[in-house]
Amino acid sequence: MAIRISSVSQTWSKDVFTDKGLYCGKVEDVECDIKRFKLRSLVINAMKGSYLSKMVGNKKGLIVPFPMVQAIGDIVIIKHVTAPVEEEETKKAKEGVV
Repeated sequence: MAIRISSVSQTWSKDVFTDKGLYCGKVEDVECDIKRFKLRSLVINAMKGSYLSKMVGNKKGLIVPFPMVQAIGDIVIIKHVTAPVEEEETKKAKEGVV
């Protein structure tokens, strides 16, 4: 299912939520494929206190590939993302230490 927008500028500064309802931040920029006239990705600025800011830590935000975008309207909805499991936590889980 294609998502249609009439102007790229319609995406800037929109609030971004995951499909589970968690607030991520705002669209800061977009990456376009000019040859195919398609959006390639959204750059999301992680707002302080948001789900995304907790996940990325001291980073400014996240680049989300456009196939992860589910809807663009008054807000942008993306597929839910989770932080990768730390190697240390994985080792502890394998050893049975919690």
